[in-house]
Amino acid sequence: MIALNKIRNTNCDSILCITVAILVLIGIVMVFSSSAAYTVRDHNDSYYFLKKQILWCVLGTVLLLFTKTLDYHKLHQYAYPIMVFTFLLLIIVTFPEFSKKVGGARRWLTLGGFSFQPSELAKFTLVLFIAKSLVKRADKLRNFAYGYLPNLIVLGFFFIPILFQPDFGTAMIIFAVTFSMLFIAGLRKKFLFLSILAIVPFIASAILTAEYRTKRIIAFVDPWKDPSGIGFQVIQSFYAFGRGGFWGTGLGQSSQKLFRLPEAHTDFIFSVIGEELGFIGTTAIVILFSIFIWRGFITAYRAKDPFGTHLATGLTLLIGLQAFINLGVASGLLPTKGLTLPFISMGGSSMLVTMLSVGVLLNISKQAKKGLTMY
Repeated sequence: MIALNKIRNTNCDSILCITVAILVLIGIVMVFSSSAAYTVRDHNDSYYFLKKQILWCVLGTVLLLFTKTLDYHKLHQYAYPIMVFTFLLLIIVTFPEFSKKVGGARRWLTLGGFSFQPSELAKFTLVLFIAKSLVKRADKLRNFAYGYLPNLIVLGFFFIPILFQPDFGTAMIIFAVTFSMLFIAGLRKKFLFLSILAIVPFIASAILTAEYRTKRIIAFVDPWKDPSGIGFQVIQSFYAFGRGGFWGTGLGQSSQKLFRLPEAHTDFIFSVIGEELGFIGTTAIVILFSIFIWRGFITAYRAKDPFGTHLATGLTLLIGLQAFINLGVASGLLPTKGLTLPFISMGGSSMLVTMLSVGVLLNISKQAKKGLTMY
């Protein structure tokens, strides 16, 4: 009770705080449940990933508390240096001397025993730039050369290196979030429509020229065509949801996580939730992310200036869109993308950047006009 009162007295969105806390706690429990068998086999320590996840959650919480107290207008001041720094990281990660290759993709910078994905930071940075740009060009948004083209160019600077890492899922996320922010800000629909038409052949080519992406589409359309090959992961996910039924098999009782379902603690952790906690558990996750999106847009609506509105809108879209894409992939409603479930999946880079984003959202809500009822 005392803790809840402290949250209320911080002048930020207590509902958003509690929602994020619940999601993070669920993530800690489910990472341990879904990874213990793998870590015993690979590291002789069932708590290996649990300890790492707790560490990332603690560091993420520290980052959240820092950005929550840091005036978000500072981000407006330093948007360009942050953008240049992030772009340099995306270039550096292409060099084998500074990065590691996992599963055919070179996405991770390595420093000592730690690794970091610059593409995760790129998502936040691009939202920050677009928010600043929309404020700067507010009176010229309907002008193609001044109001639209600069945003498109910067999107390209991030989109192309991320696509060629390759990280198609993240590339599509930043594409979708950027265009959504521009649409919400009032950019002419004709510009957006023509741009989407122009980029569709490029995206189609990126899919068709990469065999593994083509296989993902085939597995999405008909996973049973190759149940022991390209359709294996999706089918095992279906089995997990099927076994869970309405009530679930019970926490820790999943059989699919026992070397049947690949990426059970990362991309497909929602499937393990479905098996162990059933329809009740998966519905709770959907509700929690829906609450997060609701509170994020409330924060955007109540922000005291246009920069806060655009920034909160972009960060909410960034986390919410990735969450529901992950849920769609695990449920077989979308092709596999290699995207984590925010707050819940195992992953340090994702956790740090997501918690940083939440801290900014909380700072925006904290600085909103006083006297508004948070309902």
